[in-house]
Amino acid sequence: MQPKNKMKTGLIHSKRFLFAFFVTVALSCLVADSRADENDWFIYLGTKEAKKAPRKNINAAEALPPLPLPATPLRRTERKKPPQPDCLVGKVIWGESASFTDTSGSKLEIADWNLCPTDAEKFAQCARALDLQYHWQNTNLNGFHYDPKILPALLFSGVRTLKLSDSHIQSLRDYVLSGGMIICDSIAGSPYFYDSAKNIFLRAFPESRFRVIAADHPLYHMIVDVDKVTCRGSNGQSEPFMEGIFIGSRVGVLVSKFGLGCGWNRNTERLEDLKNAAYYDIKSANDLGVDLAAYIVGYAEVGLVEGRPEVFGLADQTRPTDEFVFAQIKHDGLWNVHPGAATALLTKLRRYTSVRVNLKRVGVDLAQDDLAPYPFLYLTGLDNFSFSDQEVSSLKRYLNSGGLLLINNGLGLGTFDAAVRREIRNVLPNVTLEAIPAGHNLHSGIFNTSAVQYTPSLAKSKPELGNQPYLLGAMMEGQLRVIYSPYDLEAGWLEVHYPQMRGYESISAQRLGMNMILYMMTH
Repeated sequence: MQPKNKMKTGLIHSKRFLFAFFVTVALSCLVADSRADENDWFIYLGTKEAKKAPRKNINAAEALPPLPLPATPLRRTERKKPPQPDCLVGKVIWGESASFTDTSGSKLEIADWNLCPTDAEKFAQCARALDLQYHWQNTNLNGFHYDPKILPALLFSGVRTLKLSDSHIQSLRDYVLSGGMIICDSIAGSPYFYDSAKNIFLRAFPESRFRVIAADHPLYHMIVDVDKVTCRGSNGQSEPFMEGIFIGSRVGVLVSKFGLGCGWNRNTERLEDLKNAAYYDIKSANDLGVDLAAYIVGYAEVGLVEGRPEVFGLADQTRPTDEFVFAQIKHDGLWNVHPGAATALLTKLRRYTSVRVNLKRVGVDLAQDDLAPYPFLYLTGLDNFSFSDQEVSSLKRYLNSGGLLLINNGLGLGTFDAAVRREIRNVLPNVTLEAIPAGHNLHSGIFNTSAVQYTPSLAKSKPELGNQPYLLGAMMEGQLRVIYSPYDLEAGWLEVHYPQMRGYESISAQRLGMNMILYMMTH
């Protein structure tokens, strides 16, 4: 009986083991099916068709043989090679190559960086559709000059895990800080490329984070108003979804979670069998491409200007007590929107008035710093932000003690506007923001700013503004303690064009800014 019991027990354990094994295998298959291996995304979206030979251009050195002297040699009218247009984007060479066999049995050599072989070419055509004669090029990072004045944008395209060396990551950081833009396109919505690209550029910019590009951001409205897109992998139409690392007000690194290149490439048929593929349709990709091309061109100068280091003289390194100091609040959103703008405004104020100012901006932490030395605080941003309970209490004490707060909505975006109104209610629950009349003495300081000029995009979307300045204010004990500009003032302090920015033109912005500083110093 004892051996039989042992045998029976052994069979029971064996059955339990086999059951657990098959359950584990089944679960593994389900997990593997839910997220395909990165090599399963490695699908070539090009064609085998040979490109047509380019038209032959006759070299300028070719000419008719000289006629007998003393006749002057004649030259035929020659077709010369047209000058190469400036490059808009460089498609970065990266990754590994592999052999690909199509359904007919033909073999092709493909690579990580070039699964969509014509995406950069078609993207450059988006710029040409705007009468911008830009070209594209393949770019090897090992020999790249990293000069945004020569090549303003780089395109990383792929589906597998993006890997870059530490030296390349550092060089790309310097390139972006100098004004360049990097675009990362997950061709078919591959999570491997998307996650790795974000991780790499968070390593490059550890002080930053990726932010969702707001629906009213200029990137979506440069030429075409892209309010809705069609994307495989989502239900019908939705808002476009892209994320960026901002350098000042400019998108320095842009990552598209959903495929753009396959739409530019105009070849999505081979992706239809890829279960988890997610990409924009051809029209949506092209509309986004047109806006993106215009954004690269339009904000190239912004990148160069906002990327300049702020240099101060010895007198500005230490703050005398009798000088005006521009104190700017740091917060958990994008708080440094227009680097160099405050210094540019203060330089003009020093030049045109006898007001003593310190050119060096001071960053202020509401939770930690003593606010008493600053009669004025400046707050700006592009996206959502929130104050902690400690920051709310600190700012409330500051305003109740007679301090003055100036708030500016960078680029005039709705997300920051909503955050401002919410946080001001938390700080001053019994105070409301109301329009400051054009006859207020704020507008009669150094300049008469009772009439202003708005940027074309704002004037078009808000014709009811006319030429009246639109500023909101909060009164406390009969004094104006909060001034809020829902439209961008600070961008105008820098004499550079911000396409599709909702705000004030430079002259109006500078005059308003100088009037505000004088008002703060005298009230």
